[in-house]
Order: sequence, then structure tokens, then C-alpha cells
Amino acid sequence: MTDRIDNSYFIELAGQEPADICRQALCSYNAEKETYTIGLWVNEFEIDSKKCSVTGINGEFIPPHEYFDLFIIYYLLRAKDIRVTGEWISDKDIPGGSTFFRGPHDIPTNLICNRFDNDIEAFKKRCLQLQGTPIIMGDAAFTFRIAPRIPVTVIYWRGDEDFPAEAKLLYDRSITEHLSLDIIFALVYEVCTRVGGEDK
Repeated sequence: MTDRIDNSYFIELAGQEPADICRQALCSYNAEKETYTIGLWVNEFEIDSKKCSVTGINGEFIPPHEYFDLFIIYYLLRAKDIRVTGEWISDKDIPGGSTFFRGPHDIPTNLICNRFDNDIEAFKKRCLQLQGTPIIMGDAAFTFRIAPRIPVTVIYWRGDEDFPAEAKLLYDRSITEHLSLDIIFALVYEVCTRVGGEDK
């Protein structure tokens, strides 16, 4: 699933100091194999810059969307050694987000709404399956630690006669320090397809 990743990312990773990558991305490095290992959401991944590969390695591996591999390699390269701020922002608060997240980059929260269709309990069950932490927002909301420095919150509101059900994603303000707009889209596509997809 690494066809979408330009080999230049792996070449860049191979040229980095492993101690710096591990400190910034909060991952581990196997000096013998020359590979990085990182836990991301419900999976663990091994990144091999020589083979230009990103591989799931835990026993109950859940294949991610193909965009997620791009997020993984970019996160390793660009994560900064900073703490999360605890301040939630929407895609419109991200510089350039109000124009970028449209059309082909529209955040597919409809996948979540279509799946649960006002069934709050089913939404809660799904989010707990995906190791979400409940927080008080909307009719139900859960925070997911997608990467060590990247938390994302999914909020869900029931619909009624006048308004359909709605889902929304929020991000810690620090996300703008780690990820570009296209990589944020790769991330949120995985979130929406994983929460709104069929149970694995």
C-alpha cells in the first residue's frame, strides 16, 4: 500500500538521525533491522526506508485506507517535539483550511452519518471499539490518539425533522505544526472511513 508514497520520503528518512526521529515522532528504532516502529491508533507499523515499505505488524492488524501510509511516513519526518495544546480547532481554523477542504478534499463525515443514522448508542459502541475516549460535546463525542502527537475528536449530533444527523472532526491546534493540509486530509480520510466503515 505504499504506491502513493514518493520514494523521496523514504530516502529522506534514511538520511535522518534515528534518535531525532524517535524523539520528535515518539517512535522506536531497531538498529539491527534499520526500521522504525510506531503505534498509530489501533495498529502498530514498521517503516523500512530501504524497502520503501510501511507494514502493519500487530496480530489483530486492521488494514488502513491507502492514504494512511502517506500520513505515517510524513508524520515520522515532520513531527515536532512539542506538546499538544489541549485547544480544539476545526478544519476552518487551520490556515488555508476553509478553501482546501472542499470539493475533492471535502472531509467525508457523511460516511459516519450514513452509517449511524441517529443511532447514538451504535456510534458510541463503534468509537469504544476503536479505543476512543468519550468527551462531552454534541450528542456524543470521542477523542482518538491517532499518533503520539496527533489527537482527533469526532463529534456526532442526532438529526431531526428539520436537520439531518451531523458529524464533525476537531483537531488539537498543534496539528498545524506537524502536518500540511494534504496530509491532514489523508489523516481525516482514515478517521472517517474507520469510524464510518464496517466492523472488522
